[in-house]
Amino acid sequence: MTLVGEALIDIIYLFSLTIPLIAGILLGYVLREKKHINLGKVTFGTIIVLIFSLGFSIGSNNELLGSMPKIGLNALVILGLVLFFSVVFFKAARKMVKIE
Repeated sequence: MTLVGEALIDIIYLFSLTIPLIAGILLGYVLREKKHINLGKVTFGTIIVLIFSLGFSIGSNNELLGSMPKIGLNALVILGLVLFFSVVFFKAARKMVKIE
């Protein structure tokens, strides 16, 4: 595929993401004074479907499944460091602001 063709595909992909976002913003702006619709359950359902599809993609990829122990160990180390430094910086910020 040529460079121009790849660029065109990238632009189409970009618009396929931004057009629904802009449409949602505009619809929310127009309907902001109307009765508020609680979309919490719809959002939760959508997130569950996305998580399921991610799990399905991971489960069907043998190469990715083979590297899961290494990825899992790296993720565990990163998680531990994030938790540790979050607590450290939280306590330091409380002392600096003098919140007991």
